[in-house]
Amino acid sequence: MPFLKTCTVGSDTLRYRRHIMRFRSYSLLRFSRNATRGFNNGVPITEEFFVEKISGKFNEDIGRALFPDGDHERAAKFMDDKEAMFRRLASEQLKAVDGLHKLCEWIEERGLKRAAVTNAPRANAELMISILGLTDFFQFLVVGSECERAKPFPDPYLEALNFLKASPNHTFVFEDSASGIQAGVAAGMPVVGLATRNPEKLLKEAGASLLIKDFEDPNLWAILGELDHIGKKREA
Repeated sequence: MPFLKTCTVGSDTLRYRRHIMRFRSYSLLRFSRNATRGFNNGVPITEEFFVEKISGKFNEDIGRALFPDGDHERAAKFMDDKEAMFRRLASEQLKAVDGLHKLCEWIEERGLKRAAVTNAPRANAELMISILGLTDFFQFLVVGSECERAKPFPDPYLEALNFLKASPNHTFVFEDSASGIQAGVAAGMPVVGLATRNPEKLLKEAGASLLIKDFEDPNLWAILGELDHIGKKREA
């Protein structure tokens, strides 16, 4: 399949959809109740606020949204505590999105290069990938905070292409957040949007070429089948 050589994945797309909101909103909710100068004076974080201000965002941006008074030290401590709680919950509850391992097998069988690209802290991303049994699957892990700019800027995906020595013309992306989709599109790649935790309209507006419910989605496998067919014709 010479025309398709690389797959890059936003690491949040790997996690089971019902736990995404539970992990992050629960951790933020628990701390915000104790934060006298936190988001909305400690009022629990709503799903709408989560989607708009938190989902797929870089921790520094989340901190500014939750602590608009500019208390950077408090925001940093809050985010560190939130990430520690996330890791504890993930160790107990993390599950793969339906069809994930089937897709990974498809990618491996065709010899595609692959990288995970995330705005999450490296410790979180490595934990998730390990729990899901994908440590040996991904050849590289690119972390937004280690790039000049995190998603929604293209830098993390451009870094992944550089590591993989790949062209955006032969690469596709899986993402489940608007910021991740924007980053992939800005890097010149088609992006499959996973509508497991964010509104489809938001993902489409961000530039997703295709929206799927999970990795078992018939629309995804129909397109992968077409790619197989095209690849075989070109090799003939």
